[in-house]
Amino acid sequence: MQIRISWPAGHLTATLDDTPTARALAQALPLASTAHTWGEEVYFDTGVSAALEGGAQQVVEPGTVAFWTDGDALALPYGRTPISRGDECRLASPCNVLGRLDGDPRALTTVRDGDPVRVELVEP
Repeated sequence: MQIRISWPAGHLTATLDDTPTARALAQALPLASTAHTWGEEVYFDTGVSAALEGGAQQVVEPGTVAFWTDGDALALPYGRTPISRGDECRLASPCNVLGRLDGDPRALTTVRDGDPVRVELVEP
């Protein structure tokens, strides 16, 4: 399944795996939210609640689409966060991994704290 994430200065698509959290997110789309930034990570509320899944991870690759269960939020890391060690992408806590951004995750550098964000399904 593919989603499109849009903000005033750009957009990216992401390919999601078939996981319980990804299916719950898809059911809630389209959604509008407000972006927050935390180091080189963009996150925003989805209004979706999900339990932590077995493969949850705290350290991920740039461009990972993660679901932060503590905040019901999508977390999109593209570099270091305030708690990273070295050059790793370290999320605030373990998150469900939903998939990967398509294209260069550094496009997220144009997202500003407080920007409106829209997430929708990309129709095949």
